[in-house]
Formats: sequence, structure tokens, C-alpha cells
Amino acid sequence: MRLGYLIREGFRSITTHGFMSFATVAIIVACLIIMGSVSLLSLNINALIKDLEDQNEIVVFVDESLSDEAMARDLQRNIEAVDNVASAQFVSRGEAMDSFMSKYDASLMEGIDEDVFRHRFIVHLTDIAYMSQTKTELEAIRGVAKVNAHLDYAKSFVTIRNVVSIVSLVLIVMLVFVSFFIMSNTIKLATFGRREEIAIMKMVGATNGFIRLPFVIEGLVLGMLGGGIAFLAEWGLYNLVTGRVIGSMTGTLLNVVPFRDVALPVFIVFMATGILVGVFGGLNAIRNYLKV
Repeated sequence: MRLGYLIREGFRSITTHGFMSFATVAIIVACLIIMGSVSLLSLNINALIKDLEDQNEIVVFVDESLSDEAMARDLQRNIEAVDNVASAQFVSRGEAMDSFMSKYDASLMEGIDEDVFRHRFIVHLTDIAYMSQTKTELEAIRGVAKVNAHLDYAKSFVTIRNVVSIVSLVLIVMLVFVSFFIMSNTIKLATFGRREEIAIMKMVGATNGFIRLPFVIEGLVLGMLGGGIAFLAEWGLYNLVTGRVIGSMTGTLLNVVPFRDVALPVFIVFMATGILVGVFGGLNAIRNYLKV
């Protein structure tokens, strides 16, 4: 009976202090959208860099002594056994010539025989940060004549990836602290008008736990409401930006992470953050008023 009363009081406080409840929810929504947008932007930048990394291939040329195609193909096992090699695709002399000829006017290539070309492997790496080391290991394989690797491009991609990760992490951490500060102070402001009510309850013998519970319920509900609204707003905003703005500017040149792939983690984080901020913000807001 007493618990039911405290829960009802918590819900009643939300409607009684309608404007401040609205302000609290609005702050929670705004802060979560900002944090979510920065996080999703970082996620898409990292995905774009990963796509560019995947296109940065290593070409492993087979030694001319292994002119037989079957013998050349046997190197694939040794190549794929090297750490950091994700895959190796064999390209025969004939296929290499066809690819080369398709890029140029055929009349300029008359008299060129496929023996001019070497068997080769197109190698993709797990992490291009270790491209230099992987190149050295591939060159050590018996039967490999030469390895072409764009080390400068690899270093550039790694630098960009590291900078993006660090900047995103710093921004998110800063936003988390700023958001908690703003939301906590908003809840304190909402509680300021009820300091006399809290003082009277203390004077008539109400325990701290009895006084706190309505505020906990209020903060819990406001946090859940803010987290839910922020999730729906983030979903709509993300689809608007990725579907219209980015799509109209770059077409198919830029692939973005679909929101459905990250919807569940975003929902969980938004709801958890909203609830934690609401509950702990409410508890922190009345802490000083309990010292009567």
C-alpha cells in the first residue's frame, strides 16, 4: 500500500511540475541525439575507411621458374598461411593479359604474348597497419619473385583511422560529461521548487528512503521517456541525412551503415543512459534537501 502510494506520487509529480518535466525530457533528448549523431558519424567514417582499406591490395608476382599454372597455384596455401592475409586470389598469365588489354587500345598491343606477364596473386589483408611486415613475409616465400604494396597509402589510411577514432572518442566522452552536468542541473532546478515539501516531510518523521522513492520513480519515467523519444528522433534524423543529403551528393560512391544494423545497440544505450541520468540526477538533486 505504501509502495503504491510512493509510485503514484512519483507519477503525480511529473504532471504537477509539467514544465520542468518537459524541460528535463527535452534536455535528455537533445543530449542523447548529439551523442548519438557523433557516434554514428564516427561509425560511418570508420566503415568508409575500412572500405578504402579493402581496396588497397597487395600484388604478389610468381617467380618465372614456376611457369606451369598448377605449380604457381600451389603457392596459394603458403600465401594464405601468412599472418594478416585475409584472402589470396590467383590470376593467371592469360587473365592478367586480358585485364591489361581491356584498359588500352588493342591495336597498340599487337604482338604482345601472355608470356610477357607473370602469374600473380591479388592479396587482401586483415589489417593494413601491418602491411610492411606482411610484405616482408610474403617476399620470403619460396617461388615469390616480387611483391607490390602501396605502403604510403596504407600509412595514410591508418593515420586517418587513428585520428578519427581518437577525435570521436574525445568528443563522445566530453559530450557524456556535459550531458550529465546539464541534465543533473535541470533536475535540480525542477526539485528546487519542492524543497519546502521535502523539509516538511523530514520534520514529520519521513525517512530518507520514503522521500527519495517518488523522485527515483519520476527520474526513471522521465529518463525512459527521454531515451525513447531520442531514439525515434535519431532514427528519423539518420534516415533523413543518409537517404536524402548523402544520397543526392554522392550517389552510390558512398555506402552508409543502415540504421537497422545499429538500431538495437542505439536503443539500449539511449534507454540505459536516460534511465541512469534520470534516477541518479533525481537522487543527487534532493541530496542537499534531506539534510534537515
